[in-house]
Amino acid sequence: MAVGWFALLSKVPWSEVIINAPKVADAAKKLWKAVANKSAPSEILTDVAQPHLSPDAASLAGIEARLIAMEAGYSDLQNQMLASSELIKELADQNAQLVKRIETNRVRVIWLTVAIGMVIIYMALSY
Repeated sequence: MAVGWFALLSKVPWSEVIINAPKVADAAKKLWKAVANKSAPSEILTDVAQPHLSPDAASLAGIEARLIAMEAGYSDLQNQMLASSELIKELADQNAQLVKRIETNRVRVIWLTVAIGMVIIYMALSY
């Protein structure tokens, strides 16, 4: 059984996998850095201490500050989503290449099995 797996794995286009591996790893590192470097959302004080503003104006200033922070967070999330989708696309492309090679090898194994069976039958009939 191990010989079958070894034969199958020997047919995998490892050169392509190895060539594409740095791209995938770099994209994963970029994504990780983008996510890991983000600190928790900063707390925005709702009580804006500005003596020249009325309580309503101070409340509006606090809401505006929170809105600006939310827009920045939204922008960060969009960038992370784009990085994630790029990484997923690269992984999907590699997966498609591997599946194509496995399917090609499966067909070859079927043909080789038929050919070996025919050789065995021919050898048995010739003796």
